[in-house]
Amino acid sequence: MNKVTLKYEIDLNFILIAITCPLKDYRLCYYINKLTSLDLRKTEDHETWIGDNTSLYFPKYSYINTTEETEFYLIGNKGCDTGYLLPELRGSDYFLIIKEFIDDIDLKAFYKALNEIPYIVVATEIDPQKLKSKENLVF
Repeated sequence: MNKVTLKYEIDLNFILIAITCPLKDYRLCYYINKLTSLDLRKTEDHETWIGDNTSLYFPKYSYINTTEETEFYLIGNKGCDTGYLLPELRGSDYFLIIKEFIDDIDLKAFYKALNEIPYIVVATEIDPQKLKSKENLVF
């Protein structure tokens, strides 16, 4: 009998920005909304399954720019219970995911606006392909 294996690739076609910041998630969203053109709003928590029927929940905020067809998501790295969304990046408090198209000029302006927030220690781009737990970023 022949053995059939299924191979799949996770679509990681987005920009991932790791943010280190001591603020609560709602306060960080306030400053991001204030200093950028975004309007991040609280949505349903991001659920990730680990092990046997165990799930972790992470705070998630989203904004969809319909004119430019760009989606922005801010997700906490520390769960409501215990655990991390991306355990290999424990030093990061939040992840900003930018899906669809954003050009380099807009991205540079966005980085500049993020760095103007006095509470953000560091905001750096991460290659999602190199992460061990990249499947946790799929939703």
